Formats: sequence, C-alpha cells, structure tokens
Amino acid sequence: MQSKKENFSEWYSEVVKEAQLADLRYNVKGFLVHRPNSVLAMKKMYSLYEKALEDQGHKPVWFPAIIPEANFLKESEHVAGFTPQVMWVTHGGSEELEQKMALRPTSETAFYQMFNLWIQGLVDLPLKLYQSCQVWRHETKATRPFIRGREFHWIETHDVFATEKEAKAQVKQDMKTTEKVMHQQFGIPFIFFRRPQWDKFPGADDTFAADSLMPDGKAIQQPSTHMLGTHFTKAFDVKFQNEKGENVFPYSICYGPCIWRMLASVIALHGDDKGLVFPYKIAPVQIAIVPILKAGADNQKLIEYAKKLGKKLSKKGVRAQVDVSEQTAGSKYYYWELRGAALRVEIGQKELAEGKLTIARRDTGLKEQLTEKQFLAKLREYEKQIRENLVSKADAWFANQMHEAKTMDELKQSLGKGGFTRVPLCSDEMTGKQCADRIKAELSGDVRGVRADKKEKPSGEQCVACGKKAKEFAYAARQY
Repeated sequence: MQSKKENFSEWYSEVVKEAQLADLRYNVKGFLVHRPNSVLAMKKMYSLYEKALEDQGHKPVWFPAIIPEANFLKESEHVAGFTPQVMWVTHGGSEELEQKMALRPTSETAFYQMFNLWIQGLVDLPLKLYQSCQVWRHETKATRPFIRGREFHWIETHDVFATEKEAKAQVKQDMKTTEKVMHQQFGIPFIFFRRPQWDKFPGADDTFAADSLMPDGKAIQQPSTHMLGTHFTKAFDVKFQNEKGENVFPYSICYGPCIWRMLASVIALHGDDKGLVFPYKIAPVQIAIVPILKAGADNQKLIEYAKKLGKKLSKKGVRAQVDVSEQTAGSKYYYWELRGAALRVEIGQKELAEGKLTIARRDTGLKEQLTEKQFLAKLREYEKQIRENLVSKADAWFANQMHEAKTMDELKQSLGKGGFTRVPLCSDEMTGKQCADRIKAELSGDVRGVRADKKEKPSGEQCVACGKKAKEFAYAARQY
C-alpha cells in the first residue's frame, strides 16, 4: 500500500481499487462501476441523511431522470450556467425525438413544472420535498472516483415557502443538517462559505457551500444550499393566493448533499496506510469475526462458536461477517483492515477455553479482552467512541489547515502548503471578480467565499490582489 502522507493521489487510487469500492474499467469516460463495499456504505449514508431530512418535515419523491428541453429553457440564468454540462437524449430507437431531453444535471426545472400544478394557496405551503438519485453532467475536467465524474449520486431537496423569512430560515436549517450528519456522523469537518456572486448556483440569489479539505490540502465542495428567491417560481409561474386574496410568487431554496463526494472524504480523511477506516454506523461490515484456525487441529467447535456469535450480532442489527476462509490469521487481519471493518473479533483455542474474545478497534488498533456478555453490552459504547475519535482527529487536522496572507507572495507560499488561506479582498461581489481572476491565473488559487457562520470585516487592510481598501475577508484554496 502506498503511503497516504507521501503520495495521497496514488494511495487514494490504490485504496479504491484494492478495497473493491469501484472498478474504473467500464468503457465510458467519467462513469464507474460501484462495487458492493461502496454501495453498502453509501446506502447507510443515504439512510442517515434521509432520516434527518424527514425529521424536519421533508417528504420523499421520485422524479423522471429526463427533463424536456422546453422546461430547461425557462430560467435563462440557470440555462446559461448549466447548458455546457448537459447530456442530451436525442433519439428513441432510430427515430429522432421531437424535442431533446436532458439527463438531469439537477432537478429545479423538473420540480417547478409540477409545483405550478401543486401550489395554489397557503394551505399548500410550505412544500418540502427531496429525492435520492443520480445526476449527469458532461464534466470536462479530469475525473476521479467519488470526487469528480459524469454521473454521481446525491440527495436534492426542493423547498417552497410563502415568505422570504421562512426560506432563509431553511437555509440555516440546511447548514445545521450538514453539521449534524456530515460532520458529527461521517466525521467530515467543513466551513460554510457564502459563495462570491460570480460563483453562485445559476439562477440563485445566494449560494452557501460547505467546503472541506482532502489530505493533499485541496478543497472539495460538499453540500451546498441555494437561496433561489423567486427566480424559478416566476419562470414557471408558480403562484399562491395569500391572505389578502393576492396571487403572489413564493420563495424557494434547494439543498444538495452529495453522498458520492462524502464517501470520497470518508475514504480520504479517515483512511490510513492499511486501507479504509469507516465510522461504525456506515461501515459495510461493522464487525469481522476471525476464528484463528490451526492446520491439522479440530477447529469445528471454534467455527461453530464464531458462527453463533455472528448470528447473535445479526439479530441485534449488526452487520457482522464470519471469516472461515483458510487464509492465515495475519492475512485475514490485513483483509478486514483494508476494507475498514470497524471492529475485529479474534477467537482462538485459548480464547474459546477461557471464555474470552479479543476485540481490535480499526480506528486506533487497540485491543482488549472481554467476555461475550461484556462485548455485546459494549457495542453502543464502541460506536460512540469510534465516532468521537474520528471526528476529533479530523477536526484537529482541519484546524491546522488554516492560514492567513496579506500579499500575493504570502498567498503563493500559503497555497503551496494546502488548506484555506484568509485574505483581505476588495469585495466578494462582482467588483471583486477581477482580483479573484488574478489569484486564479497567477497562483492557481480559487476564492471560495466569505464565512457564512460569522462576520469578519477588515479594518485598514488592503486587498491582497489590487491594493485597494479591503471590504471582506475571503478564503482562498486550491480545489478539486
């Protein structure tokens, strides 16, 4: 296995392959075959996110994967932003379709077509829906499994409210959901930025995006939430009758937790030189039971006990697997470490005779001996300890990736270290784009935006790029 610290890119590719997360040999560029280990993990990630959304009142829906071109053309700013990425369906069999169909790059233009029919009065609001699905974008940059591709898996919410105040409150709720699930459950630290106006979602008033970091110091965008205002409700003539009897346009937002990219961060942030390290809740195999078999010995009682323990764990809802392969104990340990089993139970003839189990934690490597009763009673404690440890380690690393720069030379050095660099900027509005473009052209750095969670205003500083009076503290990073 490659060293994660010395060569993250090669390490990442090797883990994806050797841990059997994906196969890149499918013969269409930008598409990959998801193997059971990644699918099992993502199903658990979906489940945790969907529960959080439903607890807030979101209802699940399934919309068609294709969107008529006529729908897509209704919101001009949205069209301009997404047209270069759209993948089109033009034929049905040998016949050319009367109008092109877009494979959804995102679903606003599908949802609002139906919102026009579903929303008539205050009784229909708020309307909070989500779907878990795939989207397709003709990505022209280099693709990487779970990081950047032409087909990816995510959740998208589409919410409509009577007032702007309610819509803005939901934006804040989306940020809390990101903290609750992505950070506290998956162990992915982030900063929520308000994106610059030149980098917002096409058709939005404002975009707020959670940016995390990969071990090589590059930024990776995670969930974003978009304040759409009335752009889409006006484009699709979605109106409701208010208390005064007036027909008015409601306000809307959308939120996009990309489970695919979150898996990339889980792989990258928690993994080590032995392979994957999963939080307990999302590990494809939570507990690997390894009976230590001896050649030429009668191992039947040992195997039977291991299988009984496996059944007891399964009845408790634990994803357990008994490894009765003929591989050596060391080979079995390597196998389950590579695949990120959260706990490993080792049982040899000595443990069987003493009524003990040897428990090894994947996240720390620590071992302890417990009776079966003690082990079963400690499962929830293990889950909590593993989660808290992974969150704590990731947070400590993330905190050390924050830098500051006041000049272009300082920024150049800082970007070379990786992470986020806070810089004074003349503006993060359209007037500051020229300075951001200079940072991009000269230093290969991207202005990610200003912090959405707290106000940071310069006092007497000059813009890092143009030298004019700085109005904002923005953050720059190199990105995926």
